[in-house]
Amino acid sequence: MSSKAEEGIVETIKTVVYALLIAGVFRTLFFQPFWIPTGSMKDTLLIGDFLFVNKMAYGYSKYSCPFSACPIEGRLLGSEPERGDVVVFRHPTAGTDYIKRLIGLPGDTVQVKGGLLYINGTAVEITEQPPFVETKEAQGSAGSVPRCMALENGDQCVKERAIETLPNGVSHAILNITNGGEADDTPLFTVPAKHYFFMGDNRDNSLDSRFSTARGGVDYVSEEYLIGRADRVIFSSEGKSLFFFWTWRMDRFFKAID
Repeated sequence: MSSKAEEGIVETIKTVVYALLIAGVFRTLFFQPFWIPTGSMKDTLLIGDFLFVNKMAYGYSKYSCPFSACPIEGRLLGSEPERGDVVVFRHPTAGTDYIKRLIGLPGDTVQVKGGLLYINGTAVEITEQPPFVETKEAQGSAGSVPRCMALENGDQCVKERAIETLPNGVSHAILNITNGGEADDTPLFTVPAKHYFFMGDNRDNSLDSRFSTARGGVDYVSEEYLIGRADRVIFSSEGKSLFFFWTWRMDRFFKAID
């Protein structure tokens, strides 16, 4: 092999290494890609939505790096999340990344009674909306089939939909599938210091802070597990692959997350 050929191979390897390093730094410090794998945040986020998580929003912890490799104790350059933020965090025991809405801040009391959310003893404002309707068929690469409150026309999956307004004025859609059960009638939770209480917008289809980690939920989430804020859907596909262009949801491209 000639010296020029060897130099070319070396330069190619260096270029690849530099590109990987730059991508790693970008992912660690600025924005992390995230695919929505489940329906727990419908209809705010749908299975197959792709977004970038803003990692600058809350600062950094060891979970900001791939494989939790950042040598950071606590949080560095940390800032407080706001009630209503859609947050990606590391599950306290499973070691995977979850996405839910921040409902309870440190010191808050949170309770669900009769399907209605109470924060610090006051019921949140609810405004009824037209129902959320989707086809009852397998969705995404995992082939998840949606749960329904009712079926219409054979395959139209219907859920009740409402707009929930939190105490700080943040409004977002929530869905209802069933009435009653432990998800709709919970104990009174008091959020510990430096912890947060999360819930999915698809209230009857979300294992969140209403459930302990032993039961598949997330319990209270420590501030060190926060990874970043989800601000905007970049791309969306209802198919099993992004290459199935006929399944792209064009109306969700660059859609702001409420």
